[in-house]
Amino acid sequence: MIKRFIIAIVFVAVVAGGIVGFNMFRDRMIADFFANMPATAYPVSTVSVTSGDWQPGIEAIGTVYAARGIDLAVEAGGVIRSVAFSANEEVEEGQLLVQIDDAIEQADLVAARSQVEVSNAALERARTLSDRGVSSAVNVQEADAAAASALAQIERLNAVLGQKSLEAPFSGTIGIPRVEAGQFVSAGTTVATLQDLDTLRVDFTVPEQQLARISAGQTVAIAAEAGGSVASGTITGIEPRIDPQTRLVSLRAEVDNQDGRLNPGQFVRVRIQLPVEDNIVALPQTAVTTSLYGDFIYVVTEPEEPIATAEGEPERFVVRQVFVQTGRRYGDQVEVTEGVSAGDRVVTAGQNRLSNGSQVTLTPSGDENQPEQSTEAASAEGDAQ
Repeated sequence: MIKRFIIAIVFVAVVAGGIVGFNMFRDRMIADFFANMPATAYPVSTVSVTSGDWQPGIEAIGTVYAARGIDLAVEAGGVIRSVAFSANEEVEEGQLLVQIDDAIEQADLVAARSQVEVSNAALERARTLSDRGVSSAVNVQEADAAAASALAQIERLNAVLGQKSLEAPFSGTIGIPRVEAGQFVSAGTTVATLQDLDTLRVDFTVPEQQLARISAGQTVAIAAEAGGSVASGTITGIEPRIDPQTRLVSLRAEVDNQDGRLNPGQFVRVRIQLPVEDNIVALPQTAVTTSLYGDFIYVVTEPEEPIATAEGEPERFVVRQVFVQTGRRYGDQVEVTEGVSAGDRVVTAGQNRLSNGSQVTLTPSGDENQPEQSTEAASAEGDAQ
């Protein structure tokens, strides 16, 4: 019995020793395999850091209005005889748009002109008789008053006839007709809208803290919601009163719209251009990664020792994780105030697989220098304050 027990113990010890030995051998072989396996090099795109001009700006949201835009309405009621325009037609100042039936007024005008002739003849006769001493001065005064009254009646009828016709008060683009020929309208009925689209105004607001940086005559860039910058304008008005409820200041800019890319009532983004700042370092926003510990970038560096590569394989580099301080942002650019300097080569794409010390290769399109920021490009590189 004891002999069998000893044999069982020895058998278990042998099996356990074999398992432990096999595991140690396997772990050693795996370690040797990974130790000798070449490190993976990840392809990345990079940009060389340069310093240049940066034009700060103040961002706002505004609404487009026509510099001259009105709702056209008739002054007098009646039946519309003709509508002399179509939708979106370019009309000239003084052009007839709508004619209301004026047959009665025209007949009254003919009668009034006849009355003027009669009154003038009576006045002339009274003056002749007065000169001969046959008639008194009172008769002359009465005839003169009657002639003046007849002329006033003509003026009144001409004014009424003027109210029966609607003319364009200025040149512009007319909207969709809201009335039809034969329709009865009352005074004040809106006929259409008339907008001068060549010159527009944009109304917007900014926080009161920005008021000291704004003045009349500053340039603004206008961008539509669906696209990029489409127009530029000039600040023409600053409301002297700050809204006590919202703490916002109302501003107005005039925009040249000769190309017709903006329309009244449109929602736009407004950017007030501020004086250009020089020697500013900016990077594409894709280069900066945000983490719980702060913003960081990957800087491409030369390896301490040359990395062996196979024939035809691109040269390998090593990346270094660098924490940076970012500043103002606008468009696809972000200002970097600390952490990088001119000449550093920063990864802009492919960094999601990287860690500190990773090996990388440079893609053909990614090793290009960042274009130097210039005054012309500054409109796309400002701050979003």
